[in-house]
Amino acid sequence: MAGAGGGGCPAGGNDFQWCFSQVKGAVDEDVAEGEVLSLVPSKYNGDQMTGWYGHRITVYHVSLQNKGRAHSRGEYNVYSTFQSHEPEFDYLKSLEIEEKINKIRWLPQQNAAHFLLSTNDKTIKLWKISERDKRAEGYNLKDEDGRLRDPFRITALRVPILKPMDLMVEASPRRIFANAHTYHINSISVNSDHETYLSADDLRINLWHLEITNRSFNIVDIKPANMEELTEVITAAEFHPHQCNVFVYSSSKGTIRLCDMRSSALCDRHAKFFEEPEDPSSRSFFSEIISSISDVKFSHSGRYMMTRDYLSVKVWDLNMEGRPVETHQVHEYLRSKLCSLYENDCIFDKFECCWNGSDSAIMTGSYNNFFRMFDRNTRRDVTLEASRENSKPRASLKPRKVCTGGKRKKDEISVDSLDFNKKILHTAWHPMESIIAVAATNNLYIFQDKIN
Repeated sequence: MAGAGGGGCPAGGNDFQWCFSQVKGAVDEDVAEGEVLSLVPSKYNGDQMTGWYGHRITVYHVSLQNKGRAHSRGEYNVYSTFQSHEPEFDYLKSLEIEEKINKIRWLPQQNAAHFLLSTNDKTIKLWKISERDKRAEGYNLKDEDGRLRDPFRITALRVPILKPMDLMVEASPRRIFANAHTYHINSISVNSDHETYLSADDLRINLWHLEITNRSFNIVDIKPANMEELTEVITAAEFHPHQCNVFVYSSSKGTIRLCDMRSSALCDRHAKFFEEPEDPSSRSFFSEIISSISDVKFSHSGRYMMTRDYLSVKVWDLNMEGRPVETHQVHEYLRSKLCSLYENDCIFDKFECCWNGSDSAIMTGSYNNFFRMFDRNTRRDVTLEASRENSKPRASLKPRKVCTGGKRKKDEISVDSLDFNKKILHTAWHPMESIIAVAATNNLYIFQDKIN
C-alpha cells in the first residue's frame, strides 16, 4: 500500500511495504472458548501494548536496547502477565459472572509505573504495573526471613539499607469499581482530564472518578419504562480526545449520538445525531443487524470519528451529521453470504477499527485472518493476511484478493474458501511509528514498514 501512513508519516508521502516482525502465542489451532486474543496499545507512546486471552492480561514492552535500533522497532517482549478477574456469582439474580475481559484501556503515564483499566461484564479494576529492583534489609523489628523479633532483645538500632535484586515486575489492583451496571459492560473510555472515565453497558453509561470506587454518576439512560418498547441498545462509547465534556455513543440501529455534559447532568438529549439515510431499495431482513455499529473511535485530532459496522467503515466529520464523509467497504463480497453468516452467528461478530498516528489511514479486520487498510489521501486500499506461513523475518506481506465469481486468478482466493473461524476482530497502530499489530485467534502478529 502506498504510504498507508506510519504513525507520523503522511499517507502518500513515501511508498513502503509492510513486512513481518514478530508473532506471539501458541502454534496449535485448538482454541478454547474465551481464549481468543484481543489487544490494545498504549495510545500515549506506543511502547506498551496489552494482549489478553480470556481473563489473563499480558503486557508487551519495547525493551530499551531495541528502541534505538531502526530494524528492531517492532520487537515487543513480554513485560508482565497476570490474571485480571476471577469468576463470580450474583446470588440475587442467580447469574454466573465470567472472568473474561471485555475491554482494557491505558491511563497516561505519570511516573515510573503504568496504570490500566480492565473490565469484565460487571466489574472494572484499576491495575498498577511497576518494577522493583531493590529490596530493603536490616530491619529492627523482624529478622531477614520475616519473623518478628522480641523487642526486649533489641539492644541497638539499625538503619535499613536498600540492596539491588533481580528486576521484578509487579501487577497490583489499586481500585475496584463494582455494582454499578445491571447489564454487561461493553465499553470503557478514559477522559482527557485524566481524572474520570466512562463505562457503558447495553442501556446505561456511567461516569466515574478514578479515586472514588463507591459512587458513579449515570449520564445516559435509554432504558424504557416498559422493556417491550426497547428498540435499540448501546454498542460502544468513547470520550473526545481533547474536550473533556464531550463523548459519543453508538447504537445497534447504526446511529451515533454526541453528548455535551455541560448542557445537563443527564445526557439523554444529545447535542448531535449522526445517521446515514437508508436506501429503501437495498433493505432486507439483515439490514438492521449489519448496520449495528460495533466500534467508534475519535481521530487523534478530534475532528473526525470512525465507526465500524459489519460490512463497512465510515468516517464522519463532527460538523456534518447528515452523512459520512467517507465510506470504505471492508468485505462487500460477503453480502451474498449473509444468510449462512446468520446461521453460524458470524453476522454478530464485533470488529474494531483504528487510526494511524496522523489520521491519514485506517485499519480494520476481516475473516480468513485478513485485515484491511484504507489510505484516506490516495483512496487506495489493500487486503493483507496474518499467517504463520509468511512469518519469516523481514518477509514482505503480499496483497490478497478475494474472487467473487467467474474465473479465479492464480493469486486470488474464492469467497467460498474463506475460513470464518479465523477472524481478526482487534487491530492496533503505533501512535508515532509505522508498526501495526493484529490479533488473529490465539496469535498476536506485529508488522512494520520495510526499510531498505
